[in-house]
Amino acid sequence: MSSSPSHADSDVAILSRLIEPEVESLPPEAARYILSLEFCQIDHDRMQALAAKAREGTLTPAEQDEVESYERVGHLIALLKSKARKSLKTLSSST
Repeated sequence: MSSSPSHADSDVAILSRLIEPEVESLPPEAARYILSLEFCQIDHDRMQALAAKAREGTLTPAEQDEVESYERVGHLIALLKSKARKSLKTLSSST
């Protein structure tokens, strides 16, 4: 029996249910702030270095964990940005 979470129980799936990206409930200021969130240059550089090591097949287990952390954070930001865009779109279409 595998100890890894099922798709429905993954951290991204759980956060998606919590955040409800399809529901447009963010205030405009919060939505604009979320849309401004980006990884800093240090993180971009690190992700590129990790991607290069992954292509070479030389990632250590710790680096693989780091890659997975960047992926989870990226998915979380994508969920939040989806909700933010939907919130702003609803606001602009109602005015």
